[in-house]
Amino acid sequence: MEAHNPLEVDEYDYEGLPPTFTLGYNMLAGAFAGIAEHTVMYPVDLLKTRLQVINPSPGAIYSGLTNAFTTITRIEGTQSLWRGMTSVIVGAGPAHAVYFATYEAVKQAMGGNDRTTHHPLAAATSGACATIASDALMNPFDVIKQRMQIHGSTHRTITQCARRVYHKEGLKAFYVSYPTTLCMTVPYTALQFMAYEFVSKVMNPSRAYDPLTHCMAGGLAGGFAAGLTTPLDVIKTLLQTRGTATDARIRSAKGLWVAASIIKQQYGYGGFFRGWRPRIITAMPSTAICW
Repeated sequence: MEAHNPLEVDEYDYEGLPPTFTLGYNMLAGAFAGIAEHTVMYPVDLLKTRLQVINPSPGAIYSGLTNAFTTITRIEGTQSLWRGMTSVIVGAGPAHAVYFATYEAVKQAMGGNDRTTHHPLAAATSGACATIASDALMNPFDVIKQRMQIHGSTHRTITQCARRVYHKEGLKAFYVSYPTTLCMTVPYTALQFMAYEFVSKVMNPSRAYDPLTHCMAGGLAGGFAAGLTTPLDVIKTLLQTRGTATDARIRSAKGLWVAASIIKQQYGYGGFFRGWRPRIITAMPSTAICW
């Protein structure tokens, strides 16, 4: 009879959560992760929005990321780089809490928490439901954020911005980009997980406890996914800022394909990668934090 090794312990997945981790803890952890993810690189996100705007005003034409930073800080002041961040703080916490809560609830309902077998369908369905619910809550806050980020914005608070947008454009202004957001988020998440699995296996084949490589793999995966999904992000920006445009075509853009055709006619295929550098720079530390 084989002797029992007193030092032997059960295998523990350091990337997973303990079985006693309740739904409330999931929501709280998700809320804090979401706020940290969206605020840590917020000034770079503002630069991304400025670079992505189609037909900007004469004072908002930039030759690149560095030029955008120096021009904005010199003319508008350093504090302008944080304009609209309140919307992210208010929206990201609840949205990420809803994401994690929905994910765990759906996975539990589909039997995905049974650790004895693999449940790819439960994981995929849980992720899809969580994304749909989270983005539905976050989308209006993202619209408000970008309306406050653009050059010449006169909105001082998120409530003031929300009221003006609602009175001038109606409720649809907050959700005209929602289908595009979902079309972007799904491949972004898939690419991120795929890249993370590959990079983590290369950097840490033994899957030993190593927070540094864990974060590095998450950051690289986020940057990879962000870069490839930039075209959809540019389309989303056009739809979310259309109410401020002087071009009648942009103001009347009603969906992904119309917005895409405007970008193609205006800038060619290169227009779909406007702001790709700050998008990647923003995504890498943000996803490293969340991983």
